[in-house]
Amino acid sequence: MNSIRKQLLVWQIGALVLTAILVSLITYHLAWDGFNQLRDYSLGQIAQAVLRHGAPSRVPQSEMLEAELFLSQIWDEEGKVVFASRPDQIMPRQRAGLSILTWQQEEWHVMVLEHGGSVVQVANTTANRYQMFGSVAPWLMLPFAVLIFLLGGVILLAVQRALQPLQVVRDEVSQRDAERLQPLPYAVYPEELFPLVLALNALLERLRHSLEAQQRFIADAAHELRTPLTALSLQAQLARDGDSLQAREQAFDRVAEGVDRVAHLIDQLLDLARYDPRTCPLREPVAVNLLDLSKKRVADHSAAAEARLIDLGLLDSDEVVIWGEPDSLGVLFDNLIDNAIRYAGHGAVIDLQITVDGEMAQVLVSDNGPGIPADARQRVFERFCRLSPAASRGSGLGLSIVEEIVARHQGLIRLDETPGGGLTVRVSFPLPVLGAP
Repeated sequence: MNSIRKQLLVWQIGALVLTAILVSLITYHLAWDGFNQLRDYSLGQIAQAVLRHGAPSRVPQSEMLEAELFLSQIWDEEGKVVFASRPDQIMPRQRAGLSILTWQQEEWHVMVLEHGGSVVQVANTTANRYQMFGSVAPWLMLPFAVLIFLLGGVILLAVQRALQPLQVVRDEVSQRDAERLQPLPYAVYPEELFPLVLALNALLERLRHSLEAQQRFIADAAHELRTPLTALSLQAQLARDGDSLQAREQAFDRVAEGVDRVAHLIDQLLDLARYDPRTCPLREPVAVNLLDLSKKRVADHSAAAEARLIDLGLLDSDEVVIWGEPDSLGVLFDNLIDNAIRYAGHGAVIDLQITVDGEMAQVLVSDNGPGIPADARQRVFERFCRLSPAASRGSGLGLSIVEEIVARHQGLIRLDETPGGGLTVRVSFPLPVLGAP
């Protein structure tokens, strides 16, 4: 499993170990150089002591082991060997000072001092130095081993403490459910987690709106479908029990009307859920020609308008293109025209017009019907609001759907009185800037 904790520990402790190894190698090298210098200095001190006091006639037993570590030789002014610590091993005489040579397949450090015609030569093997240094080197490495152990523990505690807020976030999120979707508190988390908490809170808010919208949709659908379905059941029963063919035909006609009404209501309920800007944000927008769209929608509703003797037409308009969703904008035109046809009354006049006002594109739908009182114009955007239920068989969802589609496109909607009487619906959309959505 991909674990942040493991990755942090591997990288940090790995970096600590590599650093300790590097420092150990440097320390080992410096210590070895220092040890060699010290041993070379010891060679010089031994040679000075021999020159000052002469060769010992007998080496004490307690010092024999130490003496065996060195090879000492003395020559007199005639070049004759007068003393050799190892008579069986006479090393060739070297030049004065410190030198390093290979003799008898071993590397030797040799110190030669000359005084008053006498020459003293003291030598020591490199292998012997390695042996002596090897006995103390582990103690040089011990502090680094302890350091790795202690710092490794500190790093482990630090990583656990640093990742503790993630555990808190996990616990907080696991406590959320459909009944408890309140946002996570911001103040209790470190700055690095703020973007994550912000994104989670935005997700919880969208989820809450989605659940609320789903609950509203179910409640609204159940409430609004109950009446037409009851009427359908009654008309079906009348059709079945009708005494005459004419009565059954009338009952079947009412059943057909009820089916159309239920189908229309279901379509509007689906539109209401589909175009809620809080749960279904605007998809990838495309260029939409409002004038072409209005012409098509006027043609689609012309038959319904003629059936009510309504004069439905399009006034002189501007060629306007905005960025948006063609489907939802088509639904907007359908609902505005359908509402006008339903409520303007027989023989009314309904005009559409597309204009440009500053940086906004405007869609105007005007009629000369009874209009809406000024104090009720805001209320008609509420779902299932019908000011005169007996006067219309509408669902009261048309303007609610329009308002949501306008909000999806960051537009504005306003209801005004038509000069001379009636209602004018004014929808404004922002025009694109330099052709960009």
